[in-house]
Amino acid sequence: MSHPKQTAIIIIDMINDFNFKHGQRLFKQTETILPNILHLKSYAKKRNFPIIYVNDHYKLWQADLKRIYSKCRNSQNQHMLDQIMPHEEDEEYFLIKPKHSAFHQTALQALLSELSVNHLILTGIAGNICVLFSANDAYMREYEISVPSDGIASNDPKDNEYALKMMENVLGAETTPICEF
Repeated sequence: MSHPKQTAIIIIDMINDFNFKHGQRLFKQTETILPNILHLKSYAKKRNFPIIYVNDHYKLWQADLKRIYSKCRNSQNQHMLDQIMPHEEDEEYFLIKPKHSAFHQTALQALLSELSVNHLILTGIAGNICVLFSANDAYMREYEISVPSDGIASNDPKDNEYALKMMENVLGAETTPICEF
């Protein structure tokens, strides 16, 4: 799979406490995509693609990764969080969002413009909510979109499949699996 030079990886809501209705179901689905997202990060680093985390703020209202990590970390998710955490030495970006879309009231648009990005690879959770809404907003901003089919998870696999079909059919997203990168 080839991508334009101005590609960025957007990782949505992976720093998560899973402490909500259906959180346990989403956690189990998220565990299955974690190795794929880690592979995608490695793929991006080799190509010098920016990696941008956009995450819920957990009522902290600060883009303070360490505080959000501490708030989300628990005995269930610690292993996953330790693997997916952004690394300062790798110059990965971390933004917070107030609602579902990675674009809504965030600095993402300005950052992408500064980085001259025109293609987004969206990954993370929940595929049928935050990833879908972010893909919709990316489409409205005329970005080329990829949403790897094995890089998003939702509470219900059927909802995830439906969201992927919507992103592919309506938003023109490429859904090639990460395992084919």
